[in-house]
Amino acid sequence: MTSTLEFISRRSPIVCTGGCVATSQPLATQIGLDILKKGGNAADAAVAVAAALNVTEPTGTGIGGDCFCLFYKAGAKKVYGLNGSGRCPAALSLELLKQQGFDEENPLPPTHAYNVTVPGAAAAWVDTVSLFGSRKMSLKEILQPAIELAESGFPVSEVTAFQWNIAVDKLHTLNNKFGADLLINGQSPQHGQLFRNPSLANTFKALANQGKKGFYEGWIAQAIVQTVQSNGGLLDIIDLTNHMTEEVQPIFTTYKGVKVWEIPPNSQGIIVLMALNMLESFPVKELGHNSADYVHAVTEVLKLGTADCHWYCADSAIVRVPTEELLSKVYGTKQVKHIDIKRASEAYNHGSPFEMGSDTVYFTVVDVHGNACSFINSNYMDFGTGLVPEGCGFTLQNRGNNFSLSPGHPNCLAPGKRPFHTIIPAMATNADTEDLLCSFGVMGGFMQPQGHIQVLLNMIEFGMNPQHAVDAPRFYVEYIKKDQKWHLYLEDGFPGSVAEDLKARGHLVHWPITGHDRKLFGRGQIITKGDWWRSSKIFSDTSKVWWAGSDPRGDGCAMGYCSVNIC
Repeated sequence: MTSTLEFISRRSPIVCTGGCVATSQPLATQIGLDILKKGGNAADAAVAVAAALNVTEPTGTGIGGDCFCLFYKAGAKKVYGLNGSGRCPAALSLELLKQQGFDEENPLPPTHAYNVTVPGAAAAWVDTVSLFGSRKMSLKEILQPAIELAESGFPVSEVTAFQWNIAVDKLHTLNNKFGADLLINGQSPQHGQLFRNPSLANTFKALANQGKKGFYEGWIAQAIVQTVQSNGGLLDIIDLTNHMTEEVQPIFTTYKGVKVWEIPPNSQGIIVLMALNMLESFPVKELGHNSADYVHAVTEVLKLGTADCHWYCADSAIVRVPTEELLSKVYGTKQVKHIDIKRASEAYNHGSPFEMGSDTVYFTVVDVHGNACSFINSNYMDFGTGLVPEGCGFTLQNRGNNFSLSPGHPNCLAPGKRPFHTIIPAMATNADTEDLLCSFGVMGGFMQPQGHIQVLLNMIEFGMNPQHAVDAPRFYVEYIKKDQKWHLYLEDGFPGSVAEDLKARGHLVHWPITGHDRKLFGRGQIITKGDWWRSSKIFSDTSKVWWAGSDPRGDGCAMGYCSVNIC
């Protein structure tokens, strides 16, 4: 299969006045719209989309993984949060791993069954509907489109087919008896080939008919435990039956009149907020979009935020996370003093906030009532562990790979503990009125907070519409532990002069990143309420309009419809 992925089409932002859905897969987008048109709200449609994407993009997402959700309730002008991440098995400990020769210097293989944490998505789907749904549609009605899609089959999209092929070896492992359920005659499906998953349809039926018990008890739970334990893992039935979704208070900061919302730790969304606090010290707009000065400033800010997050971000139910101190504007100003505008930093050190007293799908849905749901669901690394429970049609995540195996680390592995999490949904509201400005996200491992920052700044500082904001070339900075260096990746679209300037400042630059390698920069979706990002207002009634963009790095699209009372 070729690695070439050409960007040969242009997109305009979708504009509508009724409901709107933006996902990484057109069939899932259509399913979300259908739910809205049947009377469901943004939460109902989001869960329908989550299930549909499990069918159409099983490499990156599924009911065997975790999810997070932000929900904006228009009537209350309030943002709510759900933490749908699972916990470490109660029988797994650092001591046991040490006895088997695993530690920080000799970590577990990423696909080891020890890395299977409790799948949190199923419970969070149910809780999203029960807490935020319209109450006009049952869970069975919401999951039915995905059930039909899995039973009848769908043609596989181009990017998904490419990623399926890359990760196919996980499904072929000797002990993974049911990996073949996600293959066609032992092979990954090709672009345009029809794929059916009746086993996944049966899993969804159990959840639809029995709720959370249908997943965390009974035959599905037994199949999960059997698969994990037969592959050397320790997850058991008690771990599953004890699982609960956590309602959380979203965290935020303000940047130039915009209040940006993220899920609190154990999620890495706090990087976005710390970075925005530091960027207030820079004349961002004057630096120029994607100029060497701009990329340098944002990169250095992200290095500091990432280093802090990768030390302090952990399960706040187990360890104390200094969220308030890390989000202090005073701390942000202090951290900026470590930045040399002419030279790239080489260190990877977390700060000391106490002195003041670091694969997935993302999608978003809005409804005619003004509610919005920002939702992200993940297996972690391409099919996660790749392990498929008998008769279930999904793979189990490997989110436990994000634990530290160092005993003194806040994020060290412990029984019943949630690991550090990369996946982050986001929202933005008007800091004065709390009116919704946008629901957005960028999936893709440690790129996610960096994508949030770049898409936001594209709109706030440079006046880009939602589609332009996700189209623009991105950059990504990553600390590689193996060589103890920061690496800076520039997407195709940056001029060579910018790459050379950044090299001269000491950045280890990789440029240009092209084709399917653009996966490194994630895939985003965004829906805005009105055109607040415009520098000048031309029309008086634009606040009634939804604007949406979908990332060209994926297979997806945004779609909407008009309310009969407006259009």
